[in-house]
Amino acid sequence: MTALQTPLTSDDDVAGWVRSLGLGPDGRSGLVDVHVHFLPERMLRKVWAYFDDAVANYGYEWPIHYKLPEDERLARLRSFGVDTFAPLVYPHKPDMAEWLTGWALDWAAEVPEAVPTATLFPEESVTTYLGEAVERGVRLVKAHVQVGGYDPRDPLLDPAWGLLAEAGVPVVAHCGDGPIPGKHTGIGIIGEVMDRHPRLRLVLAHAGLPEYDEALRLVERHPAVRLDTTMVGTPFTQGFAPLPDDWPARLADLTGEGRVVLGTDFPNIPYGYFHQLEAIRSWAAADDRLGKGFLRSVLHDAPADLLGLV
Repeated sequence: MTALQTPLTSDDDVAGWVRSLGLGPDGRSGLVDVHVHFLPERMLRKVWAYFDDAVANYGYEWPIHYKLPEDERLARLRSFGVDTFAPLVYPHKPDMAEWLTGWALDWAAEVPEAVPTATLFPEESVTTYLGEAVERGVRLVKAHVQVGGYDPRDPLLDPAWGLLAEAGVPVVAHCGDGPIPGKHTGIGIIGEVMDRHPRLRLVLAHAGLPEYDEALRLVERHPAVRLDTTMVGTPFTQGFAPLPDDWPARLADLTGEGRVVLGTDFPNIPYGYFHQLEAIRSWAAADDRLGKGFLRSVLHDAPADLLGLV
């Protein structure tokens, strides 16, 4: 069977499957994952502790599958055939975003596969540290509306969105109502930001989960908007935020090229990395208009273009 027809059943299947796809212009490139998390060690431990208490926080268990030392997490990504990834950081209160951005930029400079990333928060200094990040070559910014508890329409963020739009730096925004709604989550809210800044290269994390319909409509309304695949269609999220039955057809109906990019949330996922790739493979196999070209686009070409690698 071909790569399109062969289901992935474990992490051991991933590297060979990726090689068989012939990704990239040389046919020998690997995955480009735009939604991965590496954090300062103390902060990561607190994040993992939050997921350890997921029953209280979310109502169901969320055991971190890759709770490993940093060097082992990096080795695991490389073993999957990940050539490039975006290590995302995010603050939960004021006066964190600047130092987290500095940490992320410095960390990425030491890891060949990592691209430089930044984050933000509505505060007077936001354009200062984002401007410095742009000067240092930042490739992607993380905005976590749910964890940060802020309104993306906050006037303090307006010049930041404008700065990033002008610089062409994409933003991965966790702004949908999943896994639980936040005070300012909802695709309609981030849609107002896009209406004000239509050139902002916005990536809807988790494809807007669970607001898939609204996310698709925003993608169609704004050519600069993308969806990332993070956790979407995996057995875990299908349990509380199932995709529409016609999801593959609706992806095939999207106007424009490269509207979907690979994201996984590694390492903070309660299942093996292969599950995300298997979900994407199943979409591609379900509609003849998608097929292997869709796989190559999602897994390499579209995220590589988003990050300015081509």
